[in-house]
Amino acid sequence: MAEEKSPEDAARSGNPQVAAEGRAAKTKKTRSRDAKKKNSLATTRSWVVPTFLTLLLLGVAWLVVWYLTTSTGNRVPFMTDLGNWNMLIAMVLMGASFGVATLWK
Repeated sequence: MAEEKSPEDAARSGNPQVAAEGRAAKTKKTRSRDAKKKNSLATTRSWVVPTFLTLLLLGVAWLVVWYLTTSTGNRVPFMTDLGNWNMLIAMVLMGASFGVATLWK
């Protein structure tokens, strides 16, 4: 009674034909798994562009509002209290946007 061999065992077989069949079965299984993985990654990265643009525009808007309120003497209650930390907040938002952009495929 012949025992059923897995593709891994067949690939290590001393019989060249059995080994070739085992490698082919293993390659086919790997390709189908890679194709499914590739398709799932393509669909799950749809959040990257909106997040990138939102963070970038929020950082630029923060910086522009801070510069304008500082130069004209207007007060924005929360932003005026932060003082020069506003520049750091804007730069962190813009830097985070470029960090997110590295995930874009």
